[in-house]
Amino acid sequence: MSKDIERMMQDIGQRARAAARVLGYAGGEARGTALRAAAAAIRQSVSQIMAANVEDLDHGRAKGLSAAMMDRLALDSTRIQAIAQSLEAVAAQPDPVGAVLAEWDMPSGLHIQRVATPLGVVGVIYESRPNVTADAGALCLKAGNAVILRGGSESFHSSRAIHACLLQGVRAAGLPEDAIQLVPTRDRAAVGAMLTDVAHIDVIVPRGGKSLVARVQDDARVPVFAHLEGICHIYVDAAADLEKARRVILNAKTRRPGICGAVECVLVDRAFYEAQGAPFLQDLIAAGVEVRAAGELAAIPGSVAAQDDDFGREFLDMKVAAKIVDGVSGAIEHIGTYGSNHTDAILTEDDAAAEVFFARLDSAILMRNASTQFADGGEFGMGAEIGIATGKLHARGPVGAAQLTAFKYLVTGDGTVRP
Repeated sequence: MSKDIERMMQDIGQRARAAARVLGYAGGEARGTALRAAAAAIRQSVSQIMAANVEDLDHGRAKGLSAAMMDRLALDSTRIQAIAQSLEAVAAQPDPVGAVLAEWDMPSGLHIQRVATPLGVVGVIYESRPNVTADAGALCLKAGNAVILRGGSESFHSSRAIHACLLQGVRAAGLPEDAIQLVPTRDRAAVGAMLTDVAHIDVIVPRGGKSLVARVQDDARVPVFAHLEGICHIYVDAAADLEKARRVILNAKTRRPGICGAVECVLVDRAFYEAQGAPFLQDLIAAGVEVRAAGELAAIPGSVAAQDDDFGREFLDMKVAAKIVDGVSGAIEHIGTYGSNHTDAILTEDDAAAEVFFARLDSAILMRNASTQFADGGEFGMGAEIGIATGKLHARGPVGAAQLTAFKYLVTGDGTVRP
């Protein structure tokens, strides 16, 4: 790492820590004001943001990004308006800081409260999607945290334009500008500096592909909220409703194939297939999806014979694996072997089958008769999310503002002494 990068990142970390101390006692009203003002700035800067995004799209095409990755990178007026709406939705949520999580009295006379507090400084490392700049900045600020944003090289210009709007909001609320900092370089050494900056960063949140998240988990000395991959499954049970299955599966793959909630494997109960076939796979083929089918499913016209490594694979593209399994137990066994504990769904009208699926799988999100594309903090009522955490410590599932808090104990006595 060059001395210049090292000095720059140390300075960013020190300023973030100082800002976090201010945000820790700044009121929720000020943080809400900042987010609403940032949303207004986004709406006033649509043309500037789109111009910056054109530069990123040109860069992405030159790098040979896939169509799905280009879609993740692209912004239009509708998506920019959605960014502003997301900021307003986060602002409208209850303030998580200071919320009393639990309280009780002890026979000793002590009254004890467990109260939500900010984490401090959050480092977010992400790729491609420029809206993450706004989502991460907003959620960290809402929870009283300072944030250091390190966007990917693909979204460099778009992220800078969005960050400028966030700073307008912070200034309007009288909060420190260092509350939301964007690393101003594409140099990957900055990522390494963040991963080891235990003096200034309290938690790292990576959001990106397998190689990015694996590097963060391997190299970080700072605690990490992470999901490695979104290998999402949909299991079509013997008692599935065919029309619901066709509608849900088509949406789960084709709405936005490049997001982590896109279905990557369809499992079909053998009894269902023998009775009704798999017209939902034919729907996918007709929509331009490459269906990599195993066993009997490979006889479906237009499908491609699946290879072993097509299972347990995050395509993030118009591709999906498909396989026949023997009942809900077969689906659970397959998902347990190939899944990533992100999001898995069952399509069934049988309550008992759904209950078994929910009880025996340990994914962060389990769904019934719904598209896996709903695996999103905004769709869960959180306004936005930094990512979907698949670990089991602290945060799990969509990481929103409430998940970006820790807690402390407030203990009150009345001259109380311990015998």
